[in-house]
Amino acid sequence: MTETEANCRAREILDRVGDKWSVVVLYQLSTGTMRFTELLRAIPGISQRMLTVALRGLERDGLVRRTVHPVIPPHVDYVGVHGSPSSSQVRELADTVVRSGRSGPMDPPSGPKVVMVQA
Repeated sequence: MTETEANCRAREILDRVGDKWSVVVLYQLSTGTMRFTELLRAIPGISQRMLTVALRGLERDGLVRRTVHPVIPPHVDYVGVHGSPSSSQVRELADTVVRSGRSGPMDPPSGPKVVMVQA
């Protein structure tokens, strides 16, 4: 795979999970099937609206499957879709992001430092 192909593949994956909540939702769903309210409780700081938007986008991209059970009150389950190469890569990315967030702030990149001087 050439560098250009790798960059295109990375761009495709980042486009799918580029918003703030999608990676966290995928990470939660990696443990198994969850209902909407379970996801809402499991993800601190997410609103109902943002969870809905994230789930709809992930479902549209084929990374989450939504199952509606014909009962009253409505019962809807969400589960991460496994099997496709892109879904496994996205899950690896989600795991990495969540693990790095738990370990504390990331180290700044090494390299030349730029110092701004006001005249």
